[in-house]
Amino acid sequence: MLPTRPRCFLDVYYTSTIKEKDSSMGNPILKRNALVKKLGQCSEFVRGSISSVCATCNRAHCICKRKPSRRAYRLTYKDSQQKTRIVYVPRSRLPRIRKMIANYARLRKLIEQLVETNIEVFKEEARR
Repeated sequence: MLPTRPRCFLDVYYTSTIKEKDSSMGNPILKRNALVKKLGQCSEFVRGSISSVCATCNRAHCICKRKPSRRAYRLTYKDSQQKTRIVYVPRSRLPRIRKMIANYARLRKLIEQLVETNIEVFKEEARR
């Protein structure tokens, strides 16, 4: 009887990760369930973009007329009637609104993946 070579950790890890990927990628219903679970994690989101403008107080002889150093931030978005809306964003809340915009981009990607997966599920159901 020939001695068997002991399996190394990398061999076991590699084969187990391939099996996990194959099982989730092979079954579009499992993939869809995973995407729906990810959708639930993106609860705070907003559509739009942030712009910064120089703010002045509009008084005739104010120092801000000569030296506009104050920055104001605005969120610009379109409402349901496609009318452009602008909302002032305080400097203290700027990181949060940026994160919300990033969440919206992530949500759009997830929805696109979900649409593709639903089409795969639909095609698979038609084959049965």
